[in-house]
Amino acid sequence: MTTIKTTLIALATAVPALAFSLTSQATTSSYMDTALVEVCKAAQSNNILKLQSAIKSYHLQNKTVALKVMCNGDDIITFAEKKGATKTAAKLQKSVGGVSITDVALIEKINVTFTES
Repeated sequence: MTTIKTTLIALATAVPALAFSLTSQATTSSYMDTALVEVCKAAQSNNILKLQSAIKSYHLQNKTVALKVMCNGDDIITFAEKKGATKTAAKLQKSVGGVSITDVALIEKINVTFTES
């Protein structure tokens, strides 16, 4: 009997917590998309200060952005290079430092696709 009571109490506390978690996750997705698009646009601008400002305003780190963010199907460094943004590409490349192939292979990428305006 106490096992059933304990299970019911656990379920009663877990369900509202799960519901709250799911709604906050939905709003985080929109926030994350906005942050990633802004960082991608800053990377293509070839303006290091704009890139640093975008990264800092969303409390991200250069190395994390350089290794994990993908813009329109390319990693952010390649994306910046394709757009002719050599300064921002070099800044991001420098933040990676010495990374081995094993380290890069283990990283899950976050992709964002946007249209340029």
